[in-house]
Amino acid sequence: MGVFSLFRGLYDLDTLDTRFTNSSTTPYKTVIESRDDPNAIKERAAKFSGRTKPSKWNTPEFYLYYVFLAWVIPSMFWIAYDASKSSNPQYKHYERYLSPGWIPGRKIDISDDQYYTFRKNLPYMGALLVLHPLCRRLYNSILYRVATHAHTTRPTLEEADERLNQRASFDFGFALIFLVALHGVSAIKILAILYVNYHIATTVPRKSVPVATWVFNIGVLFANEMFDGYKFASLGAILSGPSEQSLVASDPALLAWCKWLDTYGGIMRRWEILFNITVLRLISFNMDYYWSLDRRSHSPLEKQLDPAALSERDRVTIPAQARDFTLRNYIAYTIYAPLYLTGPIITFNDYISQLRYKSATIETPRLIRYGIRFALTLLAMEVILHFDYVQAISKAHPVWDEYTASQLSLLSYFNLHLIWLKLLLPWRLFRLWALVDGIDPPENMLRCVSDNYSTLSFWRSWHRSYNRWLTRYIYIPLGGSSFRDGKSAIRSIFNYVLTFTFVALWHDIKLRLLIWGWLVVFFMLPEMVARIVFPARKWESHPTAYRMISCVGAVANVLMMMMANLVGYAVGLDGLQNILAGIFRDFTGMTFLVTACLALFVGVQVMFEIREAELRKGIWLKC
Repeated sequence: MGVFSLFRGLYDLDTLDTRFTNSSTTPYKTVIESRDDPNAIKERAAKFSGRTKPSKWNTPEFYLYYVFLAWVIPSMFWIAYDASKSSNPQYKHYERYLSPGWIPGRKIDISDDQYYTFRKNLPYMGALLVLHPLCRRLYNSILYRVATHAHTTRPTLEEADERLNQRASFDFGFALIFLVALHGVSAIKILAILYVNYHIATTVPRKSVPVATWVFNIGVLFANEMFDGYKFASLGAILSGPSEQSLVASDPALLAWCKWLDTYGGIMRRWEILFNITVLRLISFNMDYYWSLDRRSHSPLEKQLDPAALSERDRVTIPAQARDFTLRNYIAYTIYAPLYLTGPIITFNDYISQLRYKSATIETPRLIRYGIRFALTLLAMEVILHFDYVQAISKAHPVWDEYTASQLSLLSYFNLHLIWLKLLLPWRLFRLWALVDGIDPPENMLRCVSDNYSTLSFWRSWHRSYNRWLTRYIYIPLGGSSFRDGKSAIRSIFNYVLTFTFVALWHDIKLRLLIWGWLVVFFMLPEMVARIVFPARKWESHPTAYRMISCVGAVANVLMMMMANLVGYAVGLDGLQNILAGIFRDFTGMTFLVTACLALFVGVQVMFEIREAELRKGIWLKC
């Protein structure tokens, strides 16, 4: 029973992120106070009592599903493993991409550059996770007196300001050191971009700040790509003359000095690759500052709120104080070490609020469970890479016709899972680092990639902090969405297209990602239309029929989401066309496709019931 309780605790939604189990308008301090009150738990569940349905876990229908899944899931793993065995005729084509593994008798597929870099640097990142918070404690003990509010439930305003000053000063100093260590002399380029953006927010006429902010930061995305990180040698070449011959002749010393500077690029010379995440923080600072100019009087005290126990929504929407928008705090926020490289993304308002008052969600037991869960996820990734070589197969540009329809489908399916895992791991590691340091950013991944059936909901739970950023800074300012009539529907689709065009360009300036972004919007349309044609309220008297119709539509959604993500992140448009041609080339492929759709149908029914179970506990995640 103890082991079961531990496992249940590790995979509880509250362990992943308290935002999943509590309303964003409820201060978590209130949740802690009522945690052991059974009446509070019943009251939360009662809010959805009229919307919930009886559990189906112990029904004959679901027992049939269990039997089917007990056969399908092992078969899926076996098909991918069988295509990866050394006895497979295609093995010789991708063997060169495999490396020695730590599981006896197996090689490991670490051919993906992102995961290879993460795996190689994991010991150093783990060391930073421990040393960074220790350095903060040492810094505070040497330069500041121990904060008197550390053990009180309601710090005074002076104590809160002292805590902000301590943390922001350390974050600022550590950010500069961290930046130089990571990028060497290229830190100058990054700080120059940050400086220009800061002055756009604080010196440009107020009405021009939004346009100037967006033009500058989108321009930075393009310029970083076009000029390859602004190499000093290239800058020296521009200063020296129009051609290399005249360069050397006119000022060889300048060119040689510029080339010498480029050799001091730090641990990560190509700083521009990961700068996209910093651009989001630059926009967040400017827009939070811009909106704060209209809401200076909207302080927590004037709204009769406890500033030490704000809800997450209040931390994000209530503007920081005028004196908080300083260059020091700006640098500390944009280059905050735990979240600098990959996020998750936190708004400037939220960051400043958590500097003043430690979030009640930072609890040691939950932190330990979160760390164990990260370790188990890393172990799962490593085991899969030892037995399913899907990334190496894809990288070898295979002749897809040489694989069976089942192999093509399962290799594609596991490719998507590995993409999900390689993104999940760094996001969780860096969020763990931030939690250890006392900052609680949003969890980026809510559900497993296989636990999604709605295109709209999928994008709420995939890279969730980015989705929230898009909603706050792009989607809502554009007008959001409404499908009341034809005109509002067209405007809503246009807003989706603009949002996902930015998403594609933000990821990388490549045609296939633009196609991916537009495909996502295109694949959203059937679900939007289906919700209008089959509204749930009209099927209340036929719940089973509605569930079956919804499940058929969900299967189509899953297939479309898989195709869109294969285009954007895996094999590209040509690769997808070859895979589809391989599946549809004969009767065997069609038979497998029918079986796969049946498996997805059963899986979606389980997904429906998982969400119903959450609703019965008073948890509604909208995804």
